[in-house]
Amino acid sequence: MKTSDLFVRALENEGVEYIYGIPGEENLDFLNSLKDSKIELILTRHEQAAGFMAATYGRLTGKPGVCLSTLGPGATNFVTAAAYAQLGAMPMIMLGGQKPIRKSKQGRFQIVDVVNLMKPITKYSEQVVDGNNVPAMVRESFRVCKEERPGAGYLELPEDIADEDSGATVFDVVEHRRPDANEKCLDQAAEMIKKAKMPLLLIGAGANRKRSSRALKEFIDKTGIYFFNTQMGKGVVDERHERFIGTAALSSHDFLHCAIEKADLIINVGHDVIEKPPFFMEKGGTKVIHINFFAARTDEVYFPQLNVVGDICSSVGRLTEKVGGLSQDMSYFGRVKAHVDERTTKYFEDRRFPILPQRLVKILRDQLDDEDIVTLDNGVYKIWFARNYQCHTNNTLLLDNALATMGAGLPSAMVAKQLYPNKKVVSVNGDGGFMMNSQEIETAVRMGLDLVVIILNDSAYGMIKWKQEGMEFDNFGLDFGNPDFVKYANSFGAIGHRPDSHDEFQSILKHALNSPGVHLIDLPVDYSLNHSILNVLIKESRSIG
Repeated sequence: MKTSDLFVRALENEGVEYIYGIPGEENLDFLNSLKDSKIELILTRHEQAAGFMAATYGRLTGKPGVCLSTLGPGATNFVTAAAYAQLGAMPMIMLGGQKPIRKSKQGRFQIVDVVNLMKPITKYSEQVVDGNNVPAMVRESFRVCKEERPGAGYLELPEDIADEDSGATVFDVVEHRRPDANEKCLDQAAEMIKKAKMPLLLIGAGANRKRSSRALKEFIDKTGIYFFNTQMGKGVVDERHERFIGTAALSSHDFLHCAIEKADLIINVGHDVIEKPPFFMEKGGTKVIHINFFAARTDEVYFPQLNVVGDICSSVGRLTEKVGGLSQDMSYFGRVKAHVDERTTKYFEDRRFPILPQRLVKILRDQLDDEDIVTLDNGVYKIWFARNYQCHTNNTLLLDNALATMGAGLPSAMVAKQLYPNKKVVSVNGDGGFMMNSQEIETAVRMGLDLVVIILNDSAYGMIKWKQEGMEFDNFGLDFGNPDFVKYANSFGAIGHRPDSHDEFQSILKHALNSPGVHLIDLPVDYSLNHSILNVLIKESRSIG
C-alpha cells in the first residue's frame, strides 16, 4: 500500500478520532488517504489554534491529540502550541509535510528544518525517510508523548515518501503499568508526616491528569489534613471540602501563604517546577515531600527533602494506610480557611457595571453545574478565577499556568464542547487574547457547537497594566482599539450580544447557556480593584492569630 495509506492506518491503530489543522500541497497524498478513514478532519483557520485544540484533546482524554500542517510557515505556526503542550504536560502529536527529499525541483523554497526546530520543545521529533519505518515511528511517538511526563511530538512526512509503496504493517498498541513507589520511601514519607507539627497537602497538575481524586480525598478524610492546590490542580478534590484552604493564585503574599509559612511540612502531590511556583522554598525552612511520577527537578525555589516516585494514585493510597489519622492540632489552618473564604468572596455580590471579575466568577459558578466547563485564555482575570472559582470536580476550569500563552482559550473550549456535548462550556477571554485566534469562531460555527464565549473588554492588555501599576510605572504602551464584537460574531454566523447592565448580562448569559449556536458576549470589565487588592491588600491583611 502507499505510505500515506499506511500512515493513516497507523493513526487509526492508535485510536485517533480527530485531526485538527490545515493541509497543504505537501500533504495531499495523506489527505487523500484520510478521505476514506474513520478519523475526522477538523479544518481550522490557523495552525496555532489546531495545535491548541490537539493539546486540549490530550489534556482531557489522556490520549495524544493530533494536528496537521504543511511545511515551512504552516509548521512554524505550531511552535507556540508545541510549547503549550510540552510545558503543560498535554500529550499531542503534530504531523507536518515537507518537499520531496530524494529529488526536488524547487530548491530551498519554503524549506525550514522543522524537525530540529521542534526538538527543544518536544519529546519526539523525527522525519520519515522510508515508508517502511512509519508503523514503528507512529507507535513510538505516541508511546513517548503519552507516558509520564506527557508532552508534544512532531512527525514529518515528505511528499515523495508519502507517495511510495510500503509493505510494512502496523504494530500492536501495548500499554504498560506505571511502576509503584519504593516501600522504604513511603515509610520515610509516612514518618515525616507523623512527626510534623503542621503538615499541609498541596495538589498539583500531575494529580489532575491521572484522576487520582478518590485516593487524595481518602487521604484527606482519614488524616484530617488541610490542603490547597495549584492553578492547574484545581478540582482534583472538590473545593467545597471543609479542609480546603484555597488556590495559590500567586507565588507569594497571597491570602493563603500565611498557612504555607506556618507549615513545617508540605506534601506536594503532582507538582513540578514548570507550573508557576505556588510557593518559594528557602533553605532551612519548610520541608517538602515530592510525590509524582518522576523525581523533582531541583532549582533555586524547589528542592524537596524526599522524592516518592511512582504512580500517584498508588502512592497516595499506600501512604494513607501507613499514616492513618493525625493527632496534630491544625486548627490554625481552619482559621486561615475562614480568612481566605472571607477575602475571596468579598465582591461576589457587587452589582456594579462594567462588571468586576470577582462578580463574573460568582455568576458563572451559580449558573453552571458541577461537571460544566470554563476555559480561560491568559490575562489578569485568570488570577481571579484561579482564586475565586470553586471547582467541584477536576478539569472543569481549564487554564494554562505553564506556558501561560494567550490565544488558547477559545480553541480549548471548542474541543471541550466537542468531547462533552452534553456539558455547558464557557470560554472566558480578554479582548487581547481573544483576537489572537478569533477567526476560529467560524470553525466553531461550522462544527455546530453550542458554545458561550465571553470577551472581557477593557481595550488594553490588562495583565501587563496591572504589573505596570504595581511597579509604579506610568501607564504607557498597552491600550488599543477593538472591533465591534457583536457585528464581528454575527459575520461568522455566531450570535453577538452586548449587555448594558449587570442584570442584562445575567439574562443574556442564561439565554446563551440554554440556546443552540455559538454565542459571543462583549462584556465591559472593571479592573480598577486589581492593584489595591492584588498588590496592596494581600500584603497588609495576612496576619492571622
